[in-house]
Amino acid sequence: MKRNMKKPVHPFGRDEQQEEGGPGELTDEMWQAVISNDAAYDGRFLYAVRTTRIFCRPSCKSRPPNKANVGYFPTAGHALAARYRPCKRCKPTGLRLPDEEWVALVTEYIDSHYPEALSLGLLAEISHGSPYHLHRTFKRVTGITPVAYIQQKRIEHAKEQLAATTKSVAEVGKSAGMPNTSYFITLFKKKTGFTPADYRVAIQKDKEGSEYAKPCEFPDLLDSADA
Repeated sequence: MKRNMKKPVHPFGRDEQQEEGGPGELTDEMWQAVISNDAAYDGRFLYAVRTTRIFCRPSCKSRPPNKANVGYFPTAGHALAARYRPCKRCKPTGLRLPDEEWVALVTEYIDSHYPEALSLGLLAEISHGSPYHLHRTFKRVTGITPVAYIQQKRIEHAKEQLAATTKSVAEVGKSAGMPNTSYFITLFKKKTGFTPADYRVAIQKDKEGSEYAKPCEFPDLLDSADA
């Protein structure tokens, strides 16, 4: 005979269907536990941040995330199966997250959010670590600092926009996360050896067959200057 298996239920008595492969929706009670860091709820559920794909204990001391981006998993196994990673601060699996995986989380976040206002402090809060530890670990794993990586992504974006669009220099800088035009021009020249306007001219001449400049010959962008 086949044994009837009971369907798992929500830890607070609600039989709420989780989205397939992802976290379920928090109840008001669960959210209150998260924002108050209530250790009494540890072991009853884990909250998960969709934007960073990190999951935590309710008692985690990290800054509370935006409620709209938070869901829950009943166990660490469910979270790991959905490809979420454990918080480095509260260690919901009881194990320390490898530095390489932690840095990968930060890198993925920067890749998606570099046009926004980013800082080392904000990245540390989002990734549930300290600014000093993030700076040191990121540089050890990748060879550059988080700030330098942000700059690299922004300059790459700006180069693409300058080559493919007729947007003004100010518009390009803003779209790349650098709304201060003077700062954008200064940083762009420091990283490439060209002002944005000169770079655009060089690209156009290169397209016309001139040997004036070739993008592949521009200096390496892996500079560690502050943003």
